[in-house]
Amino acid sequence: MEFSEGLAEAMEFAQSALALMESNSVPPTPENFAIWYAHATGRMPDLSKEVAALLDQPGAITPERNREIYERYLGGPPDDLIVQRTGARMEEEIAGLLSVISSATGDAENFQTSIQENLRDLTKDQGFEGITRAMKSLVDEAQKMQSSNSEMQRRLEASSKEIVSLRENLAEVQREALTDGLTGIANRKMFDMTMDRAIETAARTGEPFCLAMTDIDFFKKFNDNYGHQTGDQVLKLVAKILEGSVRDGETAARYGGEEFALILPGSKLDEAHVVCERVRELVSSKQIRNRSTGESMGNITLSLGIALFKPGDSPTDLVQRADAGLYFAKQHGRNQTVVETQLEAEVAAG
Repeated sequence: MEFSEGLAEAMEFAQSALALMESNSVPPTPENFAIWYAHATGRMPDLSKEVAALLDQPGAITPERNREIYERYLGGPPDDLIVQRTGARMEEEIAGLLSVISSATGDAENFQTSIQENLRDLTKDQGFEGITRAMKSLVDEAQKMQSSNSEMQRRLEASSKEIVSLRENLAEVQREALTDGLTGIANRKMFDMTMDRAIETAARTGEPFCLAMTDIDFFKKFNDNYGHQTGDQVLKLVAKILEGSVRDGETAARYGGEEFALILPGSKLDEAHVVCERVRELVSSKQIRNRSTGESMGNITLSLGIALFKPGDSPTDLVQRADAGLYFAKQHGRNQTVVETQLEAEVAAG
């Protein structure tokens, strides 16, 4: 995101950001300042929502959390720089390959010329010495060509390996850019990209497509009671269960904080409901224990809301309707799944 405010407004946002950082003992590193400046402007609602949630939890603002937020919302430019550098190295390797091929072409032309000259010499009546001299010249040229070809082969193999390595590094950078650093599942950037593709496909083909939003019930209380490191383990557990519950073509993503999403192309509401109920029951069946002491910390539960794509829907429309079902589930007892038709019926009943 770009910020285009004037000097006075920018100074006001900067002072507000620094004051918040100081009051919460956040080191004023460039990355941290970028987070809190964006929060102060209010122009990144999802980032601000996550920061506000951390402010409500004493001790929740840690270097790990700051880094995670930065990577999720503001981490694009470093990835772009890596891509640019990789592209530059690829150009160098390709230029080297072209140089090798050009050199080999020149050597081949010289070899051909030498052969023709020696053949002409052989056809002349030069006696034994002349023939011997021409034959030696042919052997020398052949050896030069063989040596040139061996060097070309070596350089081609080295360049090929380097290009493969660069391609693999680039794929790894792309994978990391689309993966949540804590849980290892799709991050918010990947969620947005996948939603765009799923909506485009559903609009074009008419196939059903559901979005489920879910978060962990009483997660703030759990964090307060057992600490954020244990809370992180719970987030990883939920992410693992979500990831294990989706089929090929479906996506489990961390939307932000303790909120997750399931993108389910090809699923109708009843089918999506089955998936969500399976996830909910599996999560609630897990006994959370302290790894060090073996102490039981009880169970955790999820509330979920499901929305079905309608023609003309934007990603925001779907998220809002799925979130509405999620909030309804929380307001009416938690640990349940609410589909949007159920919510519509409740609203109609008054």
